[in-house]
Amino acid sequence: MNVLQVITILYTIINIIIGVDVLLDNRDPSSTIAWLMVLFILPGVGIFLYLYIGRNHRKQKTFIKKRREDYIILDHLLNEQLVSTNYGELFKRTFNDTRGKVIPLLLNNTRSPITVNNKVKVLQNGEVTFSEMLASINNAKEHIHMEYFIIKDSHIGRKFQQALIKKAQEGLEVRLIYDAVGSWRLKKSFLKPLKDAGVQMEAFLPVTLPLFGSRLNYRNHRKILVVDGKVGFVGGINIGDEYLGKNKNMGFWRDTHLKLQGEAVYVLQGIFLADWYFVSKQTIDNLKYFPSQGYCGEKIVQIASSGPDSYWASIHQAYFSAINSARDRLYITTPYLVPDEGILLALKTAALRGVDVRLLLPIKPDHKTVFWASKSHFIELLEAGVKIYQYGKGFVHGKVFIVDNNFTSIGTANLDIRSFNLNFEVNAFIYDKEVNYKIARDFIEDLRVSKEVLLDEYEKRPFIHKVKESIARVFSPIL
Repeated sequence: MNVLQVITILYTIINIIIGVDVLLDNRDPSSTIAWLMVLFILPGVGIFLYLYIGRNHRKQKTFIKKRREDYIILDHLLNEQLVSTNYGELFKRTFNDTRGKVIPLLLNNTRSPITVNNKVKVLQNGEVTFSEMLASINNAKEHIHMEYFIIKDSHIGRKFQQALIKKAQEGLEVRLIYDAVGSWRLKKSFLKPLKDAGVQMEAFLPVTLPLFGSRLNYRNHRKILVVDGKVGFVGGINIGDEYLGKNKNMGFWRDTHLKLQGEAVYVLQGIFLADWYFVSKQTIDNLKYFPSQGYCGEKIVQIASSGPDSYWASIHQAYFSAINSARDRLYITTPYLVPDEGILLALKTAALRGVDVRLLLPIKPDHKTVFWASKSHFIELLEAGVKIYQYGKGFVHGKVFIVDNNFTSIGTANLDIRSFNLNFEVNAFIYDKEVNYKIARDFIEDLRVSKEVLLDEYEKRPFIHKVKESIARVFSPIL
C-alpha cells in the first residue's frame, strides 16, 4: 500500500467520523445538511473548517465556565429582583400583550431584570450618537467602561482615544474591551498611548495559532458604554468614520442607538463587568459601580444579553415570541436577513393572520454572501404578504424591532443565524408607547427614501441573481 492510498483511507475515515459527529450533534437540519455538503464538496478544507468553526459552541468548556461566572456576578448584583420578587408573573398578569410574554421569558432565559425607573433617548445615526457619547465621557467623574466590536483608527476613533486618555490621566478608572477580530486593524500605535495613560484594555478572545479557528467564529458584537454607572449607551453603532457617512462605497450610514439613564444602566454595567472578568479574570463587584440613581423617569426597560455562553438563545427566543405576539403591526429594520426556519415561519404566519409586517433592508451589500442569502427569502415572504423595502439613501445598519404600539427592541442583534447563535449580543427591550411612537415614526420616514420590493417585479430578476441567492442560502447556516 503506497502513501497516497494510506492518505486516502485516513481521509475517508476522518470524514466519516466527522460526518457522524455532525449527525449526532442534533443541530438544526439545515445546518447539518450544509456541513455535510461542505465536507463532501470541499475535501480536506471541509474537515478543517468544521474542526475550527463548526463544532457546537454551547458545549465548549470555555463558554460553560463563562456562563457560570456571569450568573455568579449578576446574581450577586441583582439578587433582590431575580430571586426575592416574582416580576415575571406580575407583568404576565398586568399585560395581556407582547410585553406580558417577553418580560417573563427574558427573566427566565437570560435572567434579565425588569427596570422601571429610566429615561430613554433615541439617537439617530453616527454624528448625534458620537456627540452624546463623547459628552458623557468628558463629563465622567469616576469611571468609564467601553465594550465594542469594532474600533477603528480613524478620525472619530482618535477622538475617543484622546477623550479616554484625558480621563485616565485625570485619575478615573477607564476600562476598554475590544473584539480581537472586529478590531483586528488596531495597531500598537493606537493602543500604546491608551495603555501608557492608564487605560485598562483587553481584547476579547484573541486569535492565535493553532486555536485561531475556534476563537475566530465567536465574536463579541456588543456595543456598550457605561459612564459612572449612571449613563449607558447601547445600539448598532461601532466606532468608525463610516458611521459618519465617510465611506465612499456605502455612503450615508443609517443607524439607531440609545442613551439610557436609570436602573437599566445597572444591567449594562453587570454585563460589562461579567465580560471584563472573562477577558481579565478580575472580579469587580464594588457597589460604587452601581450608584443610587434617584428619579430618572418611568420608562420600562429590560436589557438582555445572549451569546454562545448562554444556555438559551435568549434574544432569538424574544424575537420569536414578539413576532408571534404581534397583533397590529411588526416593523423590523435589519442589515442582514438570514433567519432560521422558526423565525421565517413566524414572520410569514404573522403576515397571513393580518399583521402589518414590514422589513427594511439595505439595497447595497457590505457582505455580499449574506446580502444574497437575505434576498433568497424575499419570494416566500412576499407571497405571505410581508412588505419588503430596500433603503435607498445609503446603507441601513440599524437593528430595530417595533411591535404594535408599546414594544420596541434596539440593540446589536441582527435578524440572522450568526447573531442568534454565534455572536455575543445585547439588546434593550423597551415597553413604552412614547418610545414606540418615536421609533415607528422614524421607520416610516426611512420608508419614504426606500424602494418597495414587489413580487411581480422580483420574480423577473436575472437568472444569475437566482443562482447567487440559492447558493448563498444553502451555505447560510454556516456563514
